[in-house]
Amino acid sequence: MFPTIRLMAISTASLLAACSTTHPPLETVEHVDLERFMGDWYVIANIPTFVEKGAHNAVESYRLDEDGTIATTFTFRKNSFDGAEKKYTPRGFVRNPETNAEWDMQFIWPFKGDYLITYLADDYSQTVVSRTKRDDVWIMERKPQIPPDDYQRMVSHVEESGYDISQLRKVSQEWPDMKP
Repeated sequence: MFPTIRLMAISTASLLAACSTTHPPLETVEHVDLERFMGDWYVIANIPTFVEKGAHNAVESYRLDEDGTIATTFTFRKNSFDGAEKKYTPRGFVRNPETNAEWDMQFIWPFKGDYLITYLADDYSQTVVSRTKRDDVWIMERKPQIPPDDYQRMVSHVEESGYDISQLRKVSQEWPDMKP
């Protein structure tokens, strides 16, 4: 083997090993009624992706399409409530139809990231969406604000799932019809 090819093979193997996860699998909820899950979710807190840093009024909206995929619209204001509106439209794919709690989310073809529903309130008012790598997480609510006790319970869930909660950031939510 030529030295350059050998070096490339070793570098590739090292890179792949560094990218592998050593986290145990996350436990998802037992079942998600997809039709009930659809609609708007306000992002209350997250470990943000590079896209979400500085997000204000972040809302994730889901619509179940006839082909079984999930049309997703993620909108927010960048860096302030008056900032530029940003909009992303990834597509969700249910990976486990027995539970509907394991999805793949595709922002750019052909790449997909896991999207795991690890907490869901019985009334579908609050959820936590996690990733196996423990790099991103989203605490979401059907309303722009969450009761403090509920928020603490969800943060505890995130920590118990193996996340470094010091990276968790509240997302500023301020809407005209919100009461102080």
